Amino acid sequence: MLEVGKKAPSFSLPDSNGKKVSLKDFLGQKLILYFYPKDMTSGCTKEACDFRDNFPNFEKLNVQVIGISPDSVASHKKFVEKYNLPFILLSDEKKEVVQKYGVWKEKSLYGKKYMGVERTTFIIDENGKIMHIFPKVKVNGHVEEILKILG
Repeated sequence: MLEVGKKAPSFSLPDSNGKKVSLKDFLGQKLILYFYPKDMTSGCTKEACDFRDNFPNFEKLNVQVIGISPDSVASHKKFVEKYNLPFILLSDEKKEVVQKYGVWKEKSLYGKKYMGVERTTFIIDENGKIMHIFPKVKVNGHVEEILKILG
């Protein structure tokens, strides 16, 4: 179980251009690491657009934003281009990072049980330690919550 004050698990995943991105690339600045279920779905699109619309606020605070889902690099590329996303999306097709971060969970939809990503956000500090965890994120107002904590 991940806890505030502990080191965030390392990762190295491809972005929407296929370039490997690692946690260590962001040491020295704060990082918003948000996990979401799937590109091009209504909730995930709203969440990504909220991050996009507030991206200048994160830049002012020297905070990077990264979204991670099990979608492919090609899917992320389309998603980034369609919604003009100014931040990084990482592809975790093998589901290694979603498992390391404890967000790969049993979910239920219309009584059917399945495994999927539970929408979760981590704020990671300049030294790679977890500052804050938002479990079971509700999309509406989430970015504002994050900005309040960083404020």
